[in-house]
Amino acid sequence: MNYTHIASLIENIPEIPPDSILSRTIYSDDKVKVVLFGFATGQELSEHTASTPAVIHILDGEAQIILGSDSYTALANAWIHMQANLSHSIIAKTNLYMLLYLPKS
Repeated sequence: MNYTHIASLIENIPEIPPDSILSRTIYSDDKVKVVLFGFATGQELSEHTASTPAVIHILDGEAQIILGSDSYTALANAWIHMQANLSHSIIAKTNLYMLLYLPKS
């Protein structure tokens, strides 16, 4: 098969338990890895960096996203491209669903 079809991304994450972050790789090939995340309200990924560029796509919910020294409120349909080694963190203000795209070299 030369395509991948996912009818509903959010349905790939079951109900998010309180105080949890769930992740599931929904696609991976030799060029990109795509990970679906579900954050319970209040959960966070603390400040970190990635050795490759990455893209965050917020599907549903509200998050506080910190990119370097800048802070943004991100709502459904927000899209963020980050260069490699940029410090960043994510705090879920509500239940949050997001995609993370990780290109492979």
